[in-house]
Amino acid sequence: MTAPKPQRRARKIAMTPDEVTTFLESERTCRVATNGAGGPHATPLWYVWDGADGALWLTSLARSQRWTDLERDPRIAVVVDAGHDYTELRGVELRGSVQVVGEVPRTGEPHPELDRVEQAFADRYTGGHVVIDGRHAWLRLRPEKITSWDFRKIPTG
Repeated sequence: MTAPKPQRRARKIAMTPDEVTTFLESERTCRVATNGAGGPHATPLWYVWDGADGALWLTSLARSQRWTDLERDPRIAVVVDAGHDYTELRGVELRGSVQVVGEVPRTGEPHPELDRVEQAFADRYTGGHVVIDGRHAWLRLRPEKITSWDFRKIPTG
């Protein structure tokens, strides 16, 4: 696994790697941008961040515009952000290409790499119950670039 490119801009307000992990583990919704034939396509999704592996896991409907876009071009940008007032804004953007992991759609065939991810997803979103509906499939993003910001770090005065 290659480490993401270092952040070059806004380093004074960038999150540390530990802050990025804490942030991504605490937020629940990301926005995924894909490259469609008709232009960009952005959609919200639930996700699981695996800080130990440096991977963001997404589950997507296998029959969706997002999936069609990713079959043509696996490059995506994912944004997770939070805050209401200007001085509270913070977030993380992850860029790279996704890889499909497991069968499409997911039917529950044994796949050791997905055991931990599916349980983490279930613990986070479905009360611990792993749901395999035969419509979704798993995507793994090992980001090539991570950009973060935390406006709470902006000096005031």
